[in-house]
Amino acid sequence: MELNTVINRFGGRCIVGILTALVISMPAAAQVSNGEAVSGLKEALTRGAEVAVSQLGKTDGFLGNDKVRIPLPGALEDAAEMMKKFGAGKQADQLVETMNRAAEAAVVEAKPLLVKAVKEMSVKDAQGILTGGDDAATQYFKRSTSEPLAKKFLPIVKKATAKVQLADKYNQFAGKAAKFHLIDAKDANLDDYVTRKALDGLYLIIAEQEKAIRKDPIGTGSKVIGKVFGSLLK
Repeated sequence: MELNTVINRFGGRCIVGILTALVISMPAAAQVSNGEAVSGLKEALTRGAEVAVSQLGKTDGFLGNDKVRIPLPGALEDAAEMMKKFGAGKQADQLVETMNRAAEAAVVEAKPLLVKAVKEMSVKDAQGILTGGDDAATQYFKRSTSEPLAKKFLPIVKKATAKVQLADKYNQFAGKAAKFHLIDAKDANLDDYVTRKALDGLYLIIAEQEKAIRKDPIGTGSKVIGKVFGSLLK
């Protein structure tokens, strides 16, 4: 019997049903118990979150990574490039560095909330993650942590940007640029912009970790993760 057929039959009745469906659809040699499936899933989620936080929450975690580096938005980035050509890009570079340092400081605080989200995972969430696509766990983290993380990040970002007097100038010029639709209105406040981009970077790296675990669960070094996610690949 195909896995999707079994999963549909059990639906969202209970975690036991979901995991039993997973188990009976596997070859005998690959079968996992309900407890192993839950343990493997939570270990995988926790591991992916921890690696992402560790990777980003250090010096150059954002600034030195082109995938997540926070630039000035829209027309402000174009203006900064023009300033550099005329030898006046020092302030723009300082602001970009400050934004990224603020994100690096803020993301360190993400780990407790991400781990809490794993512990509070519902039956429906577990089903979606086990049978979903490459980013099913990342989408779960977004739904369950984006709001509390934003509240956690914002004061840290504000503290970091307050040290740079350019922050007020950013808000002034960005506000004018937003009125002329040169940048998105939601990017007109420096602290809000950095907080949002820090979250985007965090979820991007979590997604990369999730994809890697699903692709090579044995490579994690965890027997439980390897057994649970390895059997999903069969």
